[in-house]
Amino acid sequence: MGSGSFLKVVAKNFDVLAGPLVTLAYPLYASIRAIETKSRIDDQQWLTYWVLYSMITLFELTFAKVIEWLPFWSYAKLIVSCWLVLPYFGGAAYVYEHFVRPFFVNPQTVNIWYIPRKKDFFSKPDDILTAAEKYIEQNGTEAFEKLVNRTDKGVASRSSNFMIFDGDDDYRY
Repeated sequence: MGSGSFLKVVAKNFDVLAGPLVTLAYPLYASIRAIETKSRIDDQQWLTYWVLYSMITLFELTFAKVIEWLPFWSYAKLIVSCWLVLPYFGGAAYVYEHFVRPFFVNPQTVNIWYIPRKKDFFSKPDDILTAAEKYIEQNGTEAFEKLVNRTDKGVASRSSNFMIFDGDDDYRY
């Protein structure tokens, strides 16, 4: 009877028991080992993990009132933490390379926050021209010309199979 009830308690509180081990104890141990090696790969893994752990913690602190209504949150966090921590999966490196790094390395090329909005029902529709006008207004015509030239060079260098109209009724390939 005693061991059966003990196992029930452990099973019901598995997230509470395993969470600190997965999210803090093992990453702390692995981070100390990474500091003592000369490899940059393990340093990057654990620095990336701590950045993501900080972001998860900030998310939890910000949305604590909402999260307490989600009964599965602690289990979901445990599963995601295992994916981030275990070197076999490489989750921390994947998330950093595909989601976090683009925002910090190239902030000018990734701008998901700008969404043109209509001022009223009768205003002109939102389109690429409106976005271009807004960019020129904020950054000037020189910055816009540099952006267009940089984009044209990138497109031209990637493939020469496209037909390009240069404005004089001439086409070049």
